[in-house]
Amino acid sequence: MADAPRRVLFFGAHPDDAEISAGGTLALLRRAGWEVAIATVTAGEGGSTALSREEISRVRLQESACAAQRLGGPYYCAGGQDMDVEFSHELRRQVVRILRQARPDAVITLPPQDYHPDHEQTSLLVRAACMYARIPNFHTPQQEPIEHIPHLYYTYAGQDIFGRPAPVGFYVDISDAMEDKVELVACHASQREWLHDHHGQDDYLRGVRERGAELGQRIGTAAAEGFIQHLRQPYPHTNLLAEALATRVHPA
Repeated sequence: MADAPRRVLFFGAHPDDAEISAGGTLALLRRAGWEVAIATVTAGEGGSTALSREEISRVRLQESACAAQRLGGPYYCAGGQDMDVEFSHELRRQVVRILRQARPDAVITLPPQDYHPDHEQTSLLVRAACMYARIPNFHTPQQEPIEHIPHLYYTYAGQDIFGRPAPVGFYVDISDAMEDKVELVACHASQREWLHDHHGQDDYLRGVRERGAELGQRIGTAAAEGFIQHLRQPYPHTNLLAEALATRVHPA
């Protein structure tokens, strides 16, 4: 009997977090036979200057499902509120519920220090849920605890909150997956206007390419993404992503 495929879950704060920060790596894992799922804590209700929270959330949920479908996997939303993510019991329970449904071998989330408070709270929620999802007495109705604490990774933030270089453990060469990443980000078409109005970005897809090229220069490739693994006990210490993408992984 063949071994079951490995599973990876990217858990972000908002729709497009996964695609922007790790879309190339997720595409490469999919090529390697992994099952890929995407989850967000919120539906990105704040991401429009023209639509109401209810209207933009419907749009962004559809965009997220589209991106996940391109990777052959499901999309989950924990039901938190954009710009109001906090380390609360209810959100912890919802994130655990999603982990128990997705049952990942590896989880990728946002860095503990990032530019957006929602990102930082999400990072803490996901870190806790990776541990709590294995504990039988953390109850979520009609769900079994996961068998093992998943391998936990954070995306590369670039800078900490004081503008100093953020830590990075390794880079993944995504040179031949850059177009896959751009297509995933392009699923989130509603964010073109938002990023123009709020962040002053004229072409968000160009920004994705430029960031990939910048990280790629560090390892001598056309494009890259950066990660760092959570290595404090009781989280696993072996590097599943490096094993799966061995020829593409470069130490920092």
